[in-house]
Amino acid sequence: MGTLAACVLTVIVELFTSEGCSSCPPADVLLQKLVDAQPVEEVQIIALGEHVDYWDRLGWKDRFSAAALTARQQTYGARFKTDSIYTPQMVVDGRVEFVGTDVNAARRALEKSRDVPHGVLHLKAEGGRESAAVRVSVSLSGLPAIDANDHADVIVVVTEDHLRSDVKRGENEGKVQYHAAVVRYLASIGTASSDTSALTATVPLGADWKRENLHVVAFVQARRGRAILASATTAAPR
Repeated sequence: MGTLAACVLTVIVELFTSEGCSSCPPADVLLQKLVDAQPVEEVQIIALGEHVDYWDRLGWKDRFSAAALTARQQTYGARFKTDSIYTPQMVVDGRVEFVGTDVNAARRALEKSRDVPHGVLHLKAEGGRESAAVRVSVSLSGLPAIDANDHADVIVVVTEDHLRSDVKRGENEGKVQYHAAVVRYLASIGTASSDTSALTATVPLGADWKRENLHVVAFVQARRGRAILASATTAAPR
């Protein structure tokens, strides 16, 4: 899939999940269904499956988990003033959070996203099939105004589809789990502003990641307010 046309609103749907959480498999299924069905007119869902690491100490180490993704969820926890972070949790465009199995809440949040101003992000990812990295180029236009006391980060993510695990211990012992858009890499590549025209970065790829299942995602996110202001995705070079 290439960068999406500007006439279609792209919306980031994040799922904080873990292979060690018995409530998470239905949320992983829902995320995949949202990607497959694209159920809201004029909205293109970009999924991010973010595996947190705080379940790892309870009997099963999720091989996709990362402390950085737990930290990202903690930042959302402060923003939404939740009593504690939890799984499964979905966050739509950094603006709305809800339990990750709530189909109706997902639809409401996606429909509401159409009423919120978004900018345009153009994304290119270049590199040879055997290369260990991808050269990413991001250009921005028409970003909504950012609060004077805030900044907006340009974040690049690599996701991998069609991943599965045979869980041997923990709450999901004996189950095979399937995951959508697993986040393999996430990093800020710079700050967006009214005079930002383009940013570039070199993004490393894991040797065990299947290139045909990889997508590169880029989005602009307010650092304090957490709203996502523009986004795009493209398949990794093949």
